[in-house]
Amino acid sequence: MPELPEVEVVRRGLASWVRGRTITGVRILDPRSVRRHAAGPEDLAGNLEGAVVTDVVRRGKFLWLPLVEESAAAGPGNDDGVPHLALMAHLGMSGQLLMEDSSLPDEKHLKVRFTLSPATDAAGTPMPSELRFVDQRIFGGVFLTDLVPTPDGEPGGLSETGLPLVAAEAAHIARDPLDPAFSFDDFYRRLRARRTGIKRALLDQGLISGVGNIYADESLWAARMHFARATDTMRRADALRLVEAVRDVMTRALAAGGTSFDSLYVNVNGASGYFARSLNAYGREGEPCPRCAELGLSTLIRRDSFMNRSSYSCPVCQPKPRNGRW
Repeated sequence: MPELPEVEVVRRGLASWVRGRTITGVRILDPRSVRRHAAGPEDLAGNLEGAVVTDVVRRGKFLWLPLVEESAAAGPGNDDGVPHLALMAHLGMSGQLLMEDSSLPDEKHLKVRFTLSPATDAAGTPMPSELRFVDQRIFGGVFLTDLVPTPDGEPGGLSETGLPLVAAEAAHIARDPLDPAFSFDDFYRRLRARRTGIKRALLDQGLISGVGNIYADESLWAARMHFARATDTMRRADALRLVEAVRDVMTRALAAGGTSFDSLYVNVNGASGYFARSLNAYGREGEPCPRCAELGLSTLIRRDSFMNRSSYSCPVCQPKPRNGRW
């Protein structure tokens, strides 16, 4: 499943292509991809046609496009110009948002086609006219959601406009470490109040968002912590080291365009990420720990069963705590 860096790559790509453009047409090729819109496909299309995309916003792994009526975007004298609805995109396991010219053939797993008003880039080159939602496994989808004020008055997530509005379905999601409004003090206070393992806490989107299995393992390896370390044993310096490791891992993943293990995840223009080539722990069972190798040790990465998934770690760099204690 795409994690925070992958979704942020998509957000940045979309922001440069769709902001300020009007949705002039919607064609739903597979109703299953709009099943989260309770009022049905026709209602979704009817509400979207004529709407202007004002921004592309991400909180954790959630992605949405705030919308206003075309008349509201035209200037003073119309509506207040503040978006109240948004098009939410849930990528699921294999969802892609692709910008394509209408002349290009449909992708095999194309589910929804959004036609956009004409636009040109800074060089005057025409932009692609279609935003396509492609999803092989159909775990993702698109739907309309209300925008609500953020409790702290800060922006709803990473965006270009920074409005203090958040999609209703994402309001319960905590801020992620790349969000300028992320509060380490709040995170640490809530972390210490938990009685669980540190990896379980990292995967709790209500505590800290955007961290999935891959980046949890990579961050714990970087911070030299075992996934079973008890949260109530975490000192402030430990928690800060871990958050900084998460930020570093995700920043490097962003620079590489996200992590891709197959052709299912691509960014908005179809280019795969390359961070998978730089993983130190995840998926490397039986391979040398890079850090130990630098010290002349031949320690091999181990794999442990974890929440019906796997955790990868180094037995030397990340020793197992006794009963979760340190």
